[in-house]
Amino acid sequence: MKKTDNVLRDPVCGKKMNKNKAHIRITYKNKEYYLCCALCQSSFEKEPEKYKLT
Repeated sequence: MKKTDNVLRDPVCGKKMNKNKAHIRITYKNKEYYLCCALCQSSFEKEPEKYKLT
């Protein structure tokens, strides 16, 4: 996720969003991930390693 103030990018679909309006925030391996919708949440939860921050 690239961060500019409160604007983030969903790691699953790439959509830009304000972190305060994210569908959900997930902490994985001590890093926070903001996801835009339930579909992206499901994809992330199935394969978090595929979307992890480097």
